[in-house]
Amino acid sequence: MTETTSLVPEKIAQRIHLVRGQKIMLDADLAALYKVETRTLVQAVKRNLRRFPQDFMFQLTDEEWGALRSQFVTSKGRGGRRYAPYAFTEHGALMLSRVLGSSTAAAAGIMVVRNSVQPRDVLATPQRPAA
Repeated sequence: MTETTSLVPEKIAQRIHLVRGQKIMLDADLAALYKVETRTLVQAVKRNLRRFPQDFMFQLTDEEWGALRSQFVTSKGRGGRRYAPYAFTEHGALMLSRVLGSSTAAAAGIMVVRNSVQPRDVLATPQRPAA
């Protein structure tokens, strides 16, 4: 069994959201895919901020986070985040896998990019007229 067995494209697709006209994944979702804690992921980003320009990563506003959170089924228990999550575009997800450096992160990064590019490829393929 390989490390990428749990990286099913459908599971990744469910974690891709549209924010500011861009496909993004949240820091906690990427942390789960890369098998690290969210705080570890965020620390790695903060140590390497020069590798994450605004088109790779941005922090959600409170309004954006509230709108996304309302789409999730969540418990009303204690806990939760103290700040809005970071959002990573496909380029940011791939850079993140490089910064983290593990083989799991590398495999997950590739799957994220493949999954986010797939719909674009379908749209770019010329359609032949029906016979």
